[in-house]
Amino acid sequence: MFSTLRFFEGFFLAGITLSLYVLRIELCLPGWRFSMTMVANFVMLAGQLLMPGLAALCRNWQILQAVIICPLLLMLTYIWLFPESLRWLLATQQYCRAKWIVERIAKTNKANLDSDELLSELHKAQPKKPKKTCIVKMVGTRNLWKNIVVLCVNSLTGYGIHYCFARSMMDTDTEEVTMFHNFYADYYTMAGIAVASCMALCPAVGLMGRRGGLLMFMIITALASLLQLGLLNLLGKYSVQLNIGKRSDTLKSNFSVAFSIIGMFSSHAVSNLSIFFCAEITPTVIRGGGLGLVLASAGFGRLTAPIMELHNQKGYFLHHVIFACCTLICIICILLLPETRYQPLPETLADGESYTRQPLLPPRKPAEQRHLLPHAQSREYAQVTDTPLHAAAATGSLALGG
Repeated sequence: MFSTLRFFEGFFLAGITLSLYVLRIELCLPGWRFSMTMVANFVMLAGQLLMPGLAALCRNWQILQAVIICPLLLMLTYIWLFPESLRWLLATQQYCRAKWIVERIAKTNKANLDSDELLSELHKAQPKKPKKTCIVKMVGTRNLWKNIVVLCVNSLTGYGIHYCFARSMMDTDTEEVTMFHNFYADYYTMAGIAVASCMALCPAVGLMGRRGGLLMFMIITALASLLQLGLLNLLGKYSVQLNIGKRSDTLKSNFSVAFSIIGMFSSHAVSNLSIFFCAEITPTVIRGGGLGLVLASAGFGRLTAPIMELHNQKGYFLHHVIFACCTLICIICILLLPETRYQPLPETLADGESYTRQPLLPPRKPAEQRHLLPHAQSREYAQVTDTPLHAAAATGSLALGG
């Protein structure tokens, strides 16, 4: 009975997390999407840092469970405090409900919408049956399903290899007692690494974009994994030739901890950025389903942790090797993803298909490169690069020139 209740609790919490993530992405402007997502991540990490103190105060898991659940009751008021996403309502042709929400917001803010084009179009629109799209239709696309599959593999690899690094850092095979054998030191070390990872994500994504940041952190993860698997074995094999026979175990332990910390740092960034990337790439009509697939892949990556604990962790080394190979595959696949920074969110499947891969480095002469493309590809290229922001800038420059 207790395990069933725990299952439903986790199931509903996952649904709440997914809904809040999608709503936050759709409410934010393009320039603020990543910032607001990182603010939410920092709030979640703050709760993780406070959890041991809260558990120590409660002293009983039943009391702790009640204290954790009570704030969730406040979420029942969200249906009145937060409106439905207008972006989703318009994408699914629910015009009557969208018009009601717009008028309600305008009345609350005491705004005059007599000359508003959106509201006038909503008044002209005829009531229609909601046109909802199933996530299965993604299979019939050419580029969209590939992008989502790549991000699913990235999130699975990121969360899966994260435990490999954590297991290496807390390896109890050595006789030396380290700080990582203490529960609180272990817990706060991993939480601190997660905080540092989120702090590093902000400037990295700001400078290199979504795809560039994801590629950089995946390369760091792959290097940390390969060095941990290869370099430590070489130190043990050639310890006599390197005259480190007595210090071999100490060096291996120090290098293992260092590579584990670096790997946990980068893999946490890969996992978070993959989920955010999927929310920006997936069209509004199936954003919940696409993001759910990536979160499910992340959950499957977490499930590999208890699998490793079976049979006294005999398959731990093979487990790490498999995920290290996956990181190399992910590095190649990331190059196939489009860049979504400063791009509007896609609304329909056709909009999602127009998000095609761009060069990792911007070309020096984009105009000449565009004239070299065939007519069909040139039109597709224009759909990706000519955003409303660029169009407004071009119109402004023409007006000044005239």
